[in-house]
Amino acid sequence: MWAISGCNHINSTTPPVEAAPSANPSLVQPYLIQPGDILDIKFFYNPELNESVTVRPDGYISLQLVNDVKASGLQPSQLNETLTQRYAGELKKPVITVIVKTFAGQRVYVGGEVGQQGLLTMPAGLTALQAVMQSGGFKNTAQPSETLVIRKGSDSRPVPVRVDLDTMLSGGTAGRDFKLQPDDIVYVPKSAIAKANQFVNQYVEQLFLFRGISLGFTWGDVYTGNNN
Repeated sequence: MWAISGCNHINSTTPPVEAAPSANPSLVQPYLIQPGDILDIKFFYNPELNESVTVRPDGYISLQLVNDVKASGLQPSQLNETLTQRYAGELKKPVITVIVKTFAGQRVYVGGEVGQQGLLTMPAGLTALQAVMQSGGFKNTAQPSETLVIRKGSDSRPVPVRVDLDTMLSGGTAGRDFKLQPDDIVYVPKSAIAKANQFVNQYVEQLFLFRGISLGFTWGDVYTGNNN
């Protein structure tokens, strides 16, 4: 792994360790419900209480029998537990399932050597390669094998992972595309990134996602799509 400081360059001669991103817990963050999400609340034994609700700007939802319940900031499974407890005094068997039906404001940023840089609305299952294609594809000057996906780690610092989209394009070795998460940054460089200062300033510090965060992040693993 390489650490980037304010005036150091990346040592591109030292290959990073290849491993699946799922092996790094900081790269896989559980989804947290946010205002604007539409939730399906389903009751196994009391289907008459089933309903779809929108998370209000204050983070609450309104439900029959239990009134307002805080939903924003919780994982669906955590909200499930909360509702089960709230309905325990109202129902004989409160078996409840919470499903996020529509995600609100889910976006990713695509920059670098692509047809059109900018924010994309993120549908479920969007991958790094799909995001690039939706942004006009690769320019002739692009180096897909050096694509970076940057996302927030557990401490809100940016965690970059190099993704070999060249492998995805060729379809070789049964490569699996890299699935994106909300607020990910996909950056396609001209070549292997050697000037870290310029990259960090242009594509990390200036984006709202990491404003106010002291940079000095550590490089994650390389993702080629072949990792088990």
